[in-house]
Amino acid sequence: MTERPAQRVPNRQLAALIAEAGFSNAGLARRVDQLGLEHGLDLRYDKTSVTRWLRGQQPRGTTPALIAEVFTRRLGRRLSAQDLGLDACAPVYAGLEFAATPEEAVDIASGLWRKDSGSHAELRKIAFTPAGLVVPSRDWLIGRPDERVARGAEPAAARVPLQGRASVPRQRQIDRGPGQRVTAGDIAALRSVGELFRTLDHTYGGGHARQALVRYLEHEAEPMLRGTYGETTGRRLFAAAADLTRLAGWTSYDIAAHGLAQRYFVQALRLAQAAGDRPYGSYVLVTMSRQAVYLGHGREAVQLARVAQQGVGSGPPPVVQALLHAAEARGHAVLGEVRAATASLVRAERALGAARPGDDVPHWARLYDEAQLADEFGHCHRDLQQYRASAQHAERSLQLRAPGFARSRLFCRVVLATARLGLGELDQACALGAEAAQQAMEMRSVRAVEYVRDFERRLEPYRDASAVRTYRDRVAALS
Repeated sequence: MTERPAQRVPNRQLAALIAEAGFSNAGLARRVDQLGLEHGLDLRYDKTSVTRWLRGQQPRGTTPALIAEVFTRRLGRRLSAQDLGLDACAPVYAGLEFAATPEEAVDIASGLWRKDSGSHAELRKIAFTPAGLVVPSRDWLIGRPDERVARGAEPAAARVPLQGRASVPRQRQIDRGPGQRVTAGDIAALRSVGELFRTLDHTYGGGHARQALVRYLEHEAEPMLRGTYGETTGRRLFAAAADLTRLAGWTSYDIAAHGLAQRYFVQALRLAQAAGDRPYGSYVLVTMSRQAVYLGHGREAVQLARVAQQGVGSGPPPVVQALLHAAEARGHAVLGEVRAATASLVRAERALGAARPGDDVPHWARLYDEAQLADEFGHCHRDLQQYRASAQHAERSLQLRAPGFARSRLFCRVVLATARLGLGELDQACALGAEAAQQAMEMRSVRAVEYVRDFERRLEPYRDASAVRTYRDRVAALS
């Protein structure tokens, strides 16, 4: 006797949520397809697919997680695949979520640290998704501040009596059990470690100590975030964790792990919100904007810079305003928008000119000076093919920039080489390019190598010139 196939059980949980969200079957399928596109997936579901899910068929791969995210966005509360009556699967986009609560932010960020500190090489292969920038930046801009981040014993006022029992907290605590008490010294240590890794990154490239930074986040920062602290200490702790997480993203970006870097930036943005630090959130958005510029997504870069400006208003010190306007200029320049780029550069220059020695400048903005702004000008004019202006600003940046910023100096030297090439000064261009190529060999920075390769592509029309042949011989001798 042949066995009849098992009868599928209708998925009433999914049906109830579809009704609550007001989706049609076709509408749900369309939103799942759109979310898939945000993360580089070509899914092509339709209303028939949803009908099958309602009848009990389990969608494959990462689709259950995508469906859950669609409902999370629609209903404004975090839902898992299990909440929808679907089999769970780790989503390929995990880390792009903008957490609803500080507790969830710690869970997502620490999960990212743990995976990255292990042997999960696939994390570094995840693609960058421009559409994945929209929701986090929007949620940061319009999101309400977190009312409470403290962990540990509730204040007495927050407890209510129960008949015949001891009083209990009115709300579920972030705490999952007793943990270390976080002190000012712990936070100072996080800050000091951040400065150490930042110096290594500037000098030797993001690949030099990136894994050590990620392991530090996992083994030191996470236990602190799951420890015990009051409101003021908690805000400072989240701020320090946001800074280290952004740096982990920056070093990932520098080794061309762009999808991973994007996830770190999103989580740094959420941790900054938990810290109540809007200016630092704007800095994270600028970092995301710079990555978008590097990858050629000028429109997204401009939008991120504008969201950053809108999110902090006119309150930040002039140095921060200069940084924000310069980031917008870079996006316009990639798009070839001369007038818009020029206007943003002028605003950046005026803002930096208004800075005074006594200004209260955040630690992350103190390095933004005339050398950095000249570098921004040089890059913008290069992208706009205004080579004489690019050369002038790049030379000024190199004159002003301290030797410790080796990678930034390398980038600027390549910009100057490109400008000299654009002006027809082939010998000087090749000499500068060869210097940059040698420096790139001494760093663990994919971006440094890519800058040099971009210059070499621009040399191709002149490949038979003696200066170019000499350049290629010098570079070949380095390997």
